[in-house]
Amino acid sequence: MDSTIAITLQRSVVLGLATLPLLAACELGNPSNQATPSSILPATLDEGLKLGVLLPTTGDLAPIGQPMVAVLPLLVDQVNACGGVNQAPVTLIIKDTQTDPVAGVEAMTQLVEVNRVHGVVGAIASSVSSGAVEVAVRNRIPLLSPGSTSPIFTERAKQNDFRGYWARTAPPDRYQAAALAQLAIDRGYDRISTIAINNDYGIGLEQAFVATFEKLGGTVINRDNPSRYDPQATTFESEAAAVFSNSPDAVLAVLYPETGSLLLRSAYQQGLTNGVQILLTDGVKTETFPDDVGQTADGSYILSGAIGTVPGASGPGLEQLTALWEETQGTGISAFVPHAWDAGVLLILAAQAAGTHRGEAIMAELRSVAGGDGVEVSDVCEGLALLRDGQAINYQGASGNVDIDEYGDVVSNYDIWTVTDEGAIAVIDHIRLD
Repeated sequence: MDSTIAITLQRSVVLGLATLPLLAACELGNPSNQATPSSILPATLDEGLKLGVLLPTTGDLAPIGQPMVAVLPLLVDQVNACGGVNQAPVTLIIKDTQTDPVAGVEAMTQLVEVNRVHGVVGAIASSVSSGAVEVAVRNRIPLLSPGSTSPIFTERAKQNDFRGYWARTAPPDRYQAAALAQLAIDRGYDRISTIAINNDYGIGLEQAFVATFEKLGGTVINRDNPSRYDPQATTFESEAAAVFSNSPDAVLAVLYPETGSLLLRSAYQQGLTNGVQILLTDGVKTETFPDDVGQTADGSYILSGAIGTVPGASGPGLEQLTALWEETQGTGISAFVPHAWDAGVLLILAAQAAGTHRGEAIMAELRSVAGGDGVEVSDVCEGLALLRDGQAINYQGASGNVDIDEYGDVVSNYDIWTVTDEGAIAVIDHIRLD
């Protein structure tokens, strides 16, 4: 873990709010750990809004999850400095999903049934959210994901499986599939092979891409025998050989960072990547991924020239958040950090709009603060002040306008990114989905 992030997460923040103290209870490691017992918290905290955070600080998605976790204490500090929610400070309780569905469900159960949180930001991995949302619905606690993008959630929401307790600030992958398919066609990659991590995220995005790409006239050469890999695997020689066979123009690789770097390195070591364009997705857009895949004997990056897509962040609140992030973290803002910020803000604003911290009431106000005819605001404290005065608001986020539809989905445009010859990640274009 980056030392700056570690310091941010491990601290307990106490901030004076006139007569209201703040305690941000942040826990890392084993999800069975419990937050500070409410019996030793000040009475005002015990009555205040408690937000759970269900994100990975370890495991395959840790490089993406750690910055997302780090931004949420910054949000709580800001909210408590401008009066808290419903005249009480907000408490943050963080659990590590370990990028594992079983650990994730255990962590979600701890947050809801032991820590008694009122809403949860999480998860990233769609496989983790699939189990966690069952706990959320059973306990009537809203779960707002900043990163679970599998199309399966839309389909389940249409069947009313979630009863309104699920939403996300990151768009479903049917949009990313469309962006990827159009990118491939525009670049002249007519014959493509696909490989995907064998979970809800990987399979959902792969299947959506295949359907869209074929409608645009492309051919998926392993369509009838798709390559998928076990998230728990440690060697990937056979999977790499299978997907790069039959001379594809490009390989679409739907991966997670740790396992994905091993797979692509294996493909290079087997001499399979020459002349084949590598297409990547949001799951591996981290600054360290090119280094993790590695370099050639002459010092070139194996991934040099690879291109990919990621949900863009271009909302009215992005500039302010970026300035806060760079000031406190000393780095550029990472993928999905704006989406995590927006998820936390929406739960906070919905609780203020509801005038209570009950999960059902927060859920009922979520879409109204995210959209509608209220006053447009991008600053959380401005939104809270307007709500205290009885005015309706329309939150315009850092990631985008975050207008949540009836199935809990938002729409996003996509950034096109590439790996430079120096091994850096650079955004080179955008795809608008209107």
